[in-house]
Parts: sequence; C-alpha cells; structure tokens
Amino acid sequence: MQHTMADGAGMVQFLAAVADLARGAVAPTVRPVWGRELLMASHGDPSPRPRFAHREYDEVPDADGAIMPFDDLTHRSLFFGPLPPAAFSPSHHHHLRAPHRVPVEVPHDGTMALAPAADETMRMICIVNLRGPGHGGSIPRGYYGNAFAFPVAMSTAGDLCANPVGYAVELVMKAKREVDMEYVRSVARLMVRRGRPHFAVANAYLVSDVSKAGIRDLDYGWEKSAYTGPAKGGVGVIPGVASFLIAVKNAMGEDGIAVPVCLPRPAIKEFMEEMSKLMRPVAVGDTTSRIISAI
Repeated sequence: MQHTMADGAGMVQFLAAVADLARGAVAPTVRPVWGRELLMASHGDPSPRPRFAHREYDEVPDADGAIMPFDDLTHRSLFFGPLPPAAFSPSHHHHLRAPHRVPVEVPHDGTMALAPAADETMRMICIVNLRGPGHGGSIPRGYYGNAFAFPVAMSTAGDLCANPVGYAVELVMKAKREVDMEYVRSVARLMVRRGRPHFAVANAYLVSDVSKAGIRDLDYGWEKSAYTGPAKGGVGVIPGVASFLIAVKNAMGEDGIAVPVCLPRPAIKEFMEEMSKLMRPVAVGDTTSRIISAI
C-alpha cells in the first residue's frame, strides 16, 4: 500500500480489477481515473493559503512521554458483536447510535488507561472519505488517489475522562462535519507551505473504519476472503497510535467488527477493564452486546 499513489478505496479498486481479470473479464468493471487536479493546492487560486486551522498538523513536542513508548507495547484484538443502541451501559449517553460510538470507545478508554495529566490535550484523528455525495464536490467513479482527510477532535484528558463516551462522540462528529473538498485543498496548501508535515502523534489516536471498504467481498475465483485487514494495531512505523475497524466473522460464525489495539504493557490491563465495563453484557431481547479479547 503506497499512499502517495492511492488510498484505501483506491487499493480496493485495484484489487477488484485484479479479481475481475482473474475471473475472465477482458477489462476491469471500474476503469481507473487519474484526475489529480481536482484536489491540487492551487486549484482556482493563484496564491494558495490554507483556509482551515488543521490542528491535526500541530507541532506538538513529546513532553512527559506523550508519544507511546515503542519498546514496551502489547497487542490485543477486540471483537464487537451486534450492537443495538440499548445494549450499551445506561451511563454512557445511550441515545447515540452504536455505529457512531464504536470508533470512539478505543481512544476514550485508552486515555483513561494511560492516565495522562488532566490538563494535557488529547487528540482523536478521524478519517473522512470525500467519495459520494455530501462533501461539496464530486470525486469521479474510478478515482483511486487520496480523497480523504483526517480532522482532529481535541479535548483535555480531564474533560475526556470526566464525561461519558457521548462527549467524545460529539467532538468527533463536529470535526468530521467540517470536511469538504475545500478542506482537502486546504490540506494540500498546507503541505506545499510546510513541506509535508506528519500529523501530530503526541497524545493522539487515529481510528479508521475499513469495515465497509468492500475488500471482503472480492472474489478471485475461489470464493470470498476469510479475513482482510491489518494484522495488528498501528500505522506505518508508529505502532501505538492507530486502530482499524475490520469486518470479520468470529469462530462462532457471527458477523462483527474486529479492532486491533496497541498500548503500553502497563496500560493494557486497565484498558481492557474499562472496555469491559463500558460493554458489559446487557440483554436486549435475544441480542446481547459482548466484547471478546484475544492476544
């Protein structure tokens, strides 16, 4: 996966083309589209400047070990079964729909497990895909380049730990609503002016939902895949700051979401306890919300 050429959707498009050809097609169902000028920094602007604050690219020093200690990390995987809204613990804003909550619970409870100082700023980096309607522009079908942004939701650790998960969810939803085509062009302008800075990783966590990417449905001629997604938590050379939501079927044949996480060894026990409290079994008709951990 080379992000300078394609994003996750572009990778799936390429693999789908391979699957088409493997099954005997003479051409891919979806032909590739270059179109990189759509999101160029200077699109329609002779002197481009960023139009948004882009706090995801703040220069944050690693004060007091705010970046994960890479030499003592432990991996765990969480499995989320069916999650009707009423299955959540009643103390956690049950009015919020489950799909909005699942990505937030990992960094929220991770913050509680890591126990940073109350005045430290915590960041949750969100992935927003520009494909489809609703983002103020039109990414053509077949475009395989990067068509996403990752705005950041920010809060002090004290406020994050003192409030229910719904507090963090609202911050995330507000950050995601800001993203449109102009936001991504603004990111490109920032990259031109600042020389492609890395996103802030101190006291930060990135969550990406790849459960609906379509890669699980690809068929190369010997039926669909059993598992498709990252093998562990992390992104690139930064193992402790990212998780992915991956569609899976567990050993009992149930469809759900797998979430690999990576945290310092001393914090992993506290993290699992926090997740267990939040997702404790609550019967809803014949459906029970469960969390299953595995090494």
